[in-house]
Amino acid sequence: MTRISFYILKGSVEHDRQVFACRLIEKAYKQGQHIFVHTENAEQTQQLNNCLWSFRADSFIPHQLAEEASQPDNTILVGHDSKPPRLMDLLINLAAEQPAFFSSFNRVAEFINDDITIKTTGRQRYQFYQQHGYALETHKI
Repeated sequence: MTRISFYILKGSVEHDRQVFACRLIEKAYKQGQHIFVHTENAEQTQQLNNCLWSFRADSFIPHQLAEEASQPDNTILVGHDSKPPRLMDLLINLAAEQPAFFSSFNRVAEFINDDITIKTTGRQRYQFYQQHGYALETHKI
C-alpha cells in the first residue's frame, strides 16, 4: 500500500516549499528512485523546472517536463495535466488535490506550509488518505 509522508514547513513562501521539494527530489534521485512531480498548473510546473536547475549551485538533477518527455524513461518527470507514462517510485504532490493516480506509487510526499490555502487543502488531503486507510507519516521541518 502507498505510504504517505506529510512535510510540515515553516513560513508561507511558495519558493521555499519548492526548494524543499527539490532537496527531497535530489535525495530520492541519488537513491535511484524514479520520481513524478505533480504540480497545480503550467506556471507552477515552470517554476519548479527553474528551481530544479538553480536551487543549489553544485547540484545537477536531470529532469524533463512530462508534456515534453522525449524519453519517457527519464528518472524525474514534472507535470500538471498528465499522469506518469509508467510506474514510478515517488510522487511529489504540489497540487491542491491528490491526483487520481497517486495509489500507483510506493510513496507520496506532500508539502504543507503556513499559507492558509495550502494548509487547508493539505488538511483535506490528510483526511482523505486517513479515511481510506493509508499509512501516514508527518515530519516537522
